[in-house]
Amino acid sequence: MTGYYWNDEDIKTMKMKVSPTIENIKAAQQRISAVVQRTPLQENLQYSNIYGANIYLKREDLQQVRSYKIRGAYNKIAQHPQAEHVVCASAGNHAQGVAYTCHKLGIKGTIFMPITTPNQKIEQVKMFGHSQVEIKLIGDTFDETGLAAKTFCEDNQYLYIPPFDDMEIIEGQATIALEILEKHPEPIDYIFIPIGGGGLASGISTVFKELSPKTKIIGVEPKGAASMQAAFTAGETVKLDKINGFVDGAAVQQVGELTYLQCKDKIDNLITVEDGLICQTILNLYNKDAIVVEPAGALALAGLEQYSDKIQGKTVVCILSGSNNDITRIEEIREKALLYGGYKHYFMVRFPQRAGALKEFVADVLGEGDDITYFQYHKKHNRAHGPAIVGIELKHAEDFTPLVKRMKDLGFYSDYLNDKPELFSMMM
Repeated sequence: MTGYYWNDEDIKTMKMKVSPTIENIKAAQQRISAVVQRTPLQENLQYSNIYGANIYLKREDLQQVRSYKIRGAYNKIAQHPQAEHVVCASAGNHAQGVAYTCHKLGIKGTIFMPITTPNQKIEQVKMFGHSQVEIKLIGDTFDETGLAAKTFCEDNQYLYIPPFDDMEIIEGQATIALEILEKHPEPIDYIFIPIGGGGLASGISTVFKELSPKTKIIGVEPKGAASMQAAFTAGETVKLDKINGFVDGAAVQQVGELTYLQCKDKIDNLITVEDGLICQTILNLYNKDAIVVEPAGALALAGLEQYSDKIQGKTVVCILSGSNNDITRIEEIREKALLYGGYKHYFMVRFPQRAGALKEFVADVLGEGDDITYFQYHKKHNRAHGPAIVGIELKHAEDFTPLVKRMKDLGFYSDYLNDKPELFSMMM
């Protein structure tokens, strides 16, 4: 070991020897108590009614930094008072947690973020860190950013603060589970936990397996970034060749070696959730409960749909992990939700070469309440004979089949594009 930076061999040796303990997690709870909020455990009537169950939400979106990440960051940094400078690599919630901790403890921090990081997130880190942190924008991908951060850390002998693959980080996140069990001493049948790198799941599953062993622990990953599921299948951590970064707070190419070891014997089941369902969940929470969550924050709650037949009459806890959602993403979120729910459809439409064809399409093809939300000629230089890409939003999802029949009967139908994403994106 050199200074505060551990090389890969040091880390591998340490990982094989340690596991989080209830004693250490309780110590972490005391350590972070002056900074971290004991967030509410709220029964949610909307989802309780949908599933005929008692659904409780652990509101980590209400933390000062709007995510649970402050727990692990503060717990780790506070245990190294000799460290005068800390370093992390993150484009989101972990960066904000580290920055806030630096401000509270009065130590210097360097936050490495990808060049592509939205300005809103950069400003949040600056706000939480005040004058204590410096931001370095390096690398087009998180891997490049992380490598630069670790190299900087090693060169300067600073303390590196990893986002998830660290025992002190895990023990900080695990304090969520202690709060849940203190607030709800009655039996909990299921707990749904979002998984990115696995730090949160490692901590919560440790507590529940020891203090509430009958609770079923369900890990929920984005379908486009199921790195923990890949590790479970392979029997070891693997790096996914490609991931979908939409659920940015949980889009990880490779889970940690330590977090994998902690999760593999504690999580009862892993499931994946599509982006569209996550988006539906975001909109449902906002429209009906005035709760704002980011995609990763809605991940656990979205997972309930796959357990609808198992959780009836049961007591279920879902972790709302964060609310750092950029308002500029709302239209994308709404679009994905409509596509998933069967309300939004894109077609290649062939307009018959006769006067009034477009008027006929609107009058005779569209149903009452249906709306054209996108219209673009495929061949802009030959509109007289070229097909058009038409986006239609339905009032009722079940109106899709009659709509297609009318298009075919009247000679308008050319192709359906929802199930051809590559073709669709090329034409748009």
